[in-house]
Order: sequence, then structure tokens, then C-alpha cells
Amino acid sequence: MATFLYRIARWAFRRRRLVTGLWLAALVLAGVAAAVAPEGQEEDLSMPGTESQKAFDLLDERFPESNSQGAEARLVFQAPDGQRVTAGENKAAVEDTIGALDGGDQVASATDPYRTGAVSEDGTIAYSTITYTADAVDLTEPTKSALEDAASQARDAGLTVEIGGSALDSEEEPGGTTELIGVGVAAVVLVLALGSLVAAGLSLLTAFLGVAIAFALVSALAAPLGLTSTVAILALMLGLAVGIDYALFITSRFRDERAQGSEPEEAAGRAVGTAGSAVVFAGATVIIALAGLGVVGIPELTKMGMGGAGAVALAVLVALTLVPALFGFFGRRVLSRRVRKATSRPASRRPVPGAAGRPGLGTRWARFVLRRPVAVLMIAGLGLGTLALPALSLELGLPGDESKPVETTQRRAYDLLSEGFGPGFNGPLTVVVDTSESTDTRATTDLVVKTVRGVDGVASVGDPVLSQTSDTAVLTAVPRTAPNSGETKDLVHAIRGAVSGVEADTGAAILVTGTTALNIDISEAMSDALLPYLTVVIGLAVLLLMVVFRSVLVPVKAALGFLLSVGAAFGVLVAVFQWGWAADLIGIEQTGPVMSLMPILIIGIVFGLAMDYEVFLLTRMREAYVHGALPGEAIVNGFRHSGRVVAAAAIIMISVFAGFIGMNSPTIQTMGVGLAAAVAFDAFVVRMAIAPAVLALLGHRAWWLPRILDRVLPNVDVEGEALSRHVPASAPQSDAAVRRLPVGRD
Repeated sequence: MATFLYRIARWAFRRRRLVTGLWLAALVLAGVAAAVAPEGQEEDLSMPGTESQKAFDLLDERFPESNSQGAEARLVFQAPDGQRVTAGENKAAVEDTIGALDGGDQVASATDPYRTGAVSEDGTIAYSTITYTADAVDLTEPTKSALEDAASQARDAGLTVEIGGSALDSEEEPGGTTELIGVGVAAVVLVLALGSLVAAGLSLLTAFLGVAIAFALVSALAAPLGLTSTVAILALMLGLAVGIDYALFITSRFRDERAQGSEPEEAAGRAVGTAGSAVVFAGATVIIALAGLGVVGIPELTKMGMGGAGAVALAVLVALTLVPALFGFFGRRVLSRRVRKATSRPASRRPVPGAAGRPGLGTRWARFVLRRPVAVLMIAGLGLGTLALPALSLELGLPGDESKPVETTQRRAYDLLSEGFGPGFNGPLTVVVDTSESTDTRATTDLVVKTVRGVDGVASVGDPVLSQTSDTAVLTAVPRTAPNSGETKDLVHAIRGAVSGVEADTGAAILVTGTTALNIDISEAMSDALLPYLTVVIGLAVLLLMVVFRSVLVPVKAALGFLLSVGAAFGVLVAVFQWGWAADLIGIEQTGPVMSLMPILIIGIVFGLAMDYEVFLLTRMREAYVHGALPGEAIVNGFRHSGRVVAAAAIIMISVFAGFIGMNSPTIQTMGVGLAAAVAFDAFVVRMAIAPAVLALLGHRAWWLPRILDRVLPNVDVEGEALSRHVPASAPQSDAAVRRLPVGRD
């Protein structure tokens, strides 16, 4: 692999105008495709195979008229203190407001709360349901303005009015203040780490180009593939983070090669042949882990995984081709001022790298760990273990309007409905009765209604609605408790257990669904899939690292460290989003269950990113070890060459992820906190403290591999040993010689 990538880099360096032109053309084509493509639609989560999803599918089949409905809004009215919404002036204001909307553009219907009974028992709160002929993303601005103007009209009459439902939902748009701050921090870290504005700009430029292409492609494919805004934001988040890191790793190695006297083209080839090999492996682990999310069976999670995997793949391709091409354009300006001065001297007067001067921070830290490996291991391990303890209380759920900030009208509408009609009103359960195999439809339906009403925790059961063919009945059961509460979860299981007897007696199929039930089913499916997915990921990590480092114990150590960092990240999620610790700092005003998709998604992403740091740090260690260095010397060598770069890469990635915490979306907030915490723990505690401590204790045994595995496992040559054999550093080769290089074993 190293020699193959070496050739690619030298070709890209020589054909830099062609390579740059091709990437710019790809950017233009992707941008044009995104501009002319229709907008995608925000889709609800689904979980094929669950009872709630089967019920939704049955409703689509037996009640086809319901599919024609689009977005929905709820206008919630509250009378002034001491008054009722049924009083004369208040009632007139409500009816005038509804009348102003009924028959409007894109409005299918607007219900009258006084006719439908949508008034609270104390008469202080009422609501009207407005249905539209178009989905939320297709509602025009005049339509949304009319809804808001109608609410303002009622407020002018003295009523409190809030708007719930999906009509005001909009796609999350990246590019806010916090994201820009994250990118700004990344830029500062790049400048400090590389000591060159040009080198820092090169890393940012290539990362932006790759992520721009990825974002444009996701936008272009949104409609045909059903990609949501969350997929686009994940692609942006991952593409930006890994794109900067991969460019940083290759640029850093290029600078090292130039500092040792290699010519620019040769240095570019060696940088991509060595650091680029690690980039390919690290990128492949992220791609495999993200693509593996498809096995969970949730379409939205599959799309998020594929979108993120595509962005990472683009970042790898950009790093391997465009980065060496830009080396040809920028030349010596990529180097720091100190190195430019040193390399401008005659070879006999150049300082020997590392021969003099105070050891760097990475070297001093490695030597500290070598002196006290047991203490470092105990402190780091116990620290992460303590942080992981809250994860034992992890509860999974899906956020709704209750998780939105209190300043939003959707959240205030949710609170008003809970106050007037009970906390369970915002999460009604839908019971679908398929009586096609039943002998008496009416008797069966009545029995189901009686049974559901008798279940403890049910506040009310509505009258059943029959399909046109009278073979399916639908009834609504309102819980006494809030949608995300544990009591509601127990209630869903209690209803399903109670109606199972009715199924046996009547032959009917009875399914419990609704948004609340579907959320419960998805959360339980996520919990069930978490351990198998984690097992697959850990197994894959051990196998891949065994291939790369030709060792048994190094992969086991890496996998255990990965578990520690992920466990600590889950503990942070529980502490912040369930317990509310430091929630005010990131704008979380309502605690609740952690979003059910997050644990598996974070495992998939962090697995690949953790392998990034493992590969880049240990590659230099193994490179030194196989060339005769003692185990301790190899550890110091790895930190001397890669410690600073890995630390900078981790800070950059943390900054990018943390930059998305400020977005007004529970999904993105949870993702940002979880990923930032996981990367921080994995890079700075696991890879830079636990890993060298364990390697110091293992000594030579760390690099032991049974002979049978040594014969069976392929040699991917991440360290670039083939380059050392076939491309001597002291003699830059001609293009003809490069073309004659043997590829070696991959």
C-alpha cells in the first residue's frame, strides 16, 4: 500500500494543475446538482418489524385518505386569569381567529374547539387543529405568516396563544455562530501546531472543499433517497473534522521529510506513502463502522451512516490527491520559518534533527509515563471508570416538543396542552383493531374499548373510527402520564398484554401504535441492538489492528481503551441530558431520556476516530521498534514525532464537534456533546496516557504475534517499510525509477 500511495502522491505533485482542476470541477458539478435538485422532506422515524410500525402500515392500507393530509398545526388558546375561553368575547376572538385561517391557501381544514369538545374541563384552555394540503417543508412563507398573524390577532384580543404541531418545523441550517467558533479554534490550533499560516490554510482549504462536495451531494440526493437535514449536518460535521485532521497528518509528515533534506516531490510521496497509509486505514475504519449502522434496521440511522461514510471517503480522497498537489503550488511556504532557514543552508551546515535542544512536551510526557506506568494507568483508568458510572442509569427515548427551549412557541403550546388536558394528551396512543378475521366487528371493537379503558393509567379512550370497508377500527387512548415517562412505557406494554386475550377470543389483530408507542419500540430496539453492535465493532477493531500492528495485545489494549472512552462519553450524556448537570451552559432547559439513536451512532463514529489516533501514534512506535529500538525508546519516538500532531488533531476535532452544540436541535446537541466528550477522553486519556502505560508494562510482549497468524494475516505496510527498502531517503529518484518500483505486499 505504501508504495502505491507513494506513486499517487508523486503523480499528483507533478500534475497538480490537473488534480486541482478536477477537484474544482467536481465541486462545481456537485453544487449545480444541489441547486437544481428538489428539496428533500423531513421524514418521521420508522422501525420496520415493530408492532407500532406494522400498525402504521396497516393504517396506510385501510385508511388511504389519511395519507393525503400534510402538515398540522395546533392553535392553543388560554383565557386571561379568572376568565374562560367559553366566555362571550373570548369565544368570539377564538372563532374569528379560526375563521381567518379556514379556507386559506394550503389549508385543508380548521376545527372549531367548541364543536369538537377541544376545551379543558375548567374552560380556560382550548385548541384548534389546522391541517394543510402540503408537508411542513412545502408550506409557503405566506401560509406560515397567516398562521402567525392569526395567533397575533387573538393575542391582541387578550388571549394567550401558542402554536404547536409540525407546520412551523424547519430544517436545521448549519453555519451558526457556534460552528464558526469551532472552525476558528481549529484554525488557531493549526497555526500553532504547524507554525505556518500557509500550512494551516492548506489543511482548512482541502477540508472545506471535501465537505462542500459532500454537503452538496447530500443535498442533491435528499429527495430521491429521502435524506434529512440531520444527515447533511452529520456529513458536514464528520467531513470537516476528519478532513482537517487527515490533511494535518500528511502535511506534518511532509514537513518532517523536508526537514530531513528530501526534495519536495520525494517528500510528498513519502508523506502520503506513510501518513497517507494511516489515513486510508483510519478512514476505512470510520467508513466501515458507519456503514455498519445499516444492520440495526432503522432507515434514518442507515441514511445517517451512509451520509457520514461518504463524507469521510471524500476526505480521504482529498487528502491523498489534492493535499500533495497543493504542496507543489505552495512549495517551501508550507514549512515553518525555522525549517525554511535550516533547509536553505548547505547540507553540511544543516542541524541534525533532534540532535540538540530541549526535548519537546511529547517526549517529556512519554518519559514521565515510562517512569510511572502503574500510577498513570491507575489514575487514568479509575478516572474514566468514574465518569462512566452515570451510564448505568442510561435511559433512551426520542425528543419531542417538550425538549425544545421554553422561548419557542411549540414548547409553550406543549406546556399549555399538558396543563389543560393532562400530561398524556401530548402523547396519545393509537389502538388499531383489524377485524377482518373476526366474526362480529362491532362486538370485537366494543370489547377492545372496554379492555383498554380498564387498564390502569389510561385517562380516556375515544370513540372508535371504522374504515370504509368496516374491517378496521381505530381508537385513541390518552395516558395519564407524559410521553417520555417510564409509566407511559409500562402502560404501552400493559395495554398490549391486556388485548392479547381479546385477540385469542375473537381472532382480531390488535396493534398499539402512535408516535409515543413507536418511540418506545425504537428505544427498546436500540437497547437490544447496542450490545451486538458493540461486539461487532470491538471484534472488527481487534482484527484490523492485528493486521496493521502485527500484534495480539496491542489490539486488545486498544479495544478496552475504546470501551472506556465510550463509557465515559455515555456517562457525560446521562449527566447532562438526563440529570441536567451543566445543562444551562449549552441551552438545555428540559432534561429527559437520551435520544435513542445516539449510543449506537456515537459508538460507530468514535470507533473510527479512536482508531485514527491509535494508528497515527502507534505507527511511529512500531516503525521505531521494527528498526531495532527498545520498547521504551519506541514509545518515546512515537510521542516525539506524532504526539503534538495527534494532540492538535484531537483539539481540532473536539472544537468542530463542540461547535454544533449551539444548534437548536436536541439531536445535533446530543451528538455534539457525545462526540466531543468521547474524542477528548479517547485522545488525551486513552491514547496518550493509558496506551503508553500499558505498552511500557508489556515491553517486548506488546509486539508479539504467533507465527501462524504472521503467515495468515496480510501485510498492509502502514509504516512504509517498503519505501525504506525500495526508496532510499538519501537519493531522490527519477520518475523512471519511481515507475519501476515494486508494489510489494499490500
